[in-house]
Amino acid sequence: MSAITVSGLRKAYGDHVVLDGLDLDVPSGTVFSLLGANGAGKTTTVRILSTLISADGGEARVDGHDIRREPDAVRAAIGVTGQFSAVDNLLTGEENLRLMADLHHLPRRAGRQRAAELLEQFDLVEAAGKPASTYSGGMRRRLDLAMTLVGSPRVIFLDEPTTGLDPRSRRGMWQIVRDLVAGGVTIFLTTQYLEEADELADRIGVLDQGRLVAEGTADELKRRIPGGHVRLRFADASGLDAAMNLLVDAARDNDALALRVPSDGSLHSLKALIDRLDGRVHVEELSVHTPDLDDVFLALTGPDKVSAR
Repeated sequence: MSAITVSGLRKAYGDHVVLDGLDLDVPSGTVFSLLGANGAGKTTTVRILSTLISADGGEARVDGHDIRREPDAVRAAIGVTGQFSAVDNLLTGEENLRLMADLHHLPRRAGRQRAAELLEQFDLVEAAGKPASTYSGGMRRRLDLAMTLVGSPRVIFLDEPTTGLDPRSRRGMWQIVRDLVAGGVTIFLTTQYLEEADELADRIGVLDQGRLVAEGTADELKRRIPGGHVRLRFADASGLDAAMNLLVDAARDNDALALRVPSDGSLHSLKALIDRLDGRVHVEELSVHTPDLDDVFLALTGPDKVSAR
């Protein structure tokens, strides 16, 4: 079952087209990450799908509900953690959560219980009675996400949730996301940290000038970009010479006694390479090198982009 389906979504401000026919399908209980440069349309997509603004055209359903005809049902099913914290600095952590419980119309006792559960889940019990203004960046972000979860949403939009966090706090947030997905929640993630998408996302979409220019798993996207190769290292020059005779498309490194063989990193291409060498040449060391998401992003966006469909 799909948690989010989008077909032909369009949005423009005057002559400036922000989204130009966006299509998406996000399965339930997964993390989908939308990558793109500033101005590519990531935040606009989140704002439309969370019913904060309307689209100019196209259709979208979230948790089975049409965003245009059933906005209240969509809002009841989702949580949104935006780029900027929604935490009230004048309130304590517990008071922020209880305020959200009141906004969700939870009975007083149920609201207190839900706040206590989330303080425990997000390791904020000791800081529960302190003003949010005294929290570190990582603590504020955890509280912000905990506030999003008060209503037990089935779909959560995380718009650049770890911007400004130190590496330890960022990894702590990643674990929280993994735990939510393990519990059946669907996460729609926008991020500028490509490592974050690589770590968390089941599928990744790359947005450029309002269009989805590529979509797939991190490994699938990396294999589409030129530059992948297998590095073979040999014990002596005779082994290097023998392999070079078999692999005419390889690049030779005499100093390292190594060959660099173009490869898309797939199991099929690796097996084919091993079959060509097996029983003919002794390989001392084999390593597979594929482009990372930085390479994917740079190749698919901007003025020098390439087609990856």
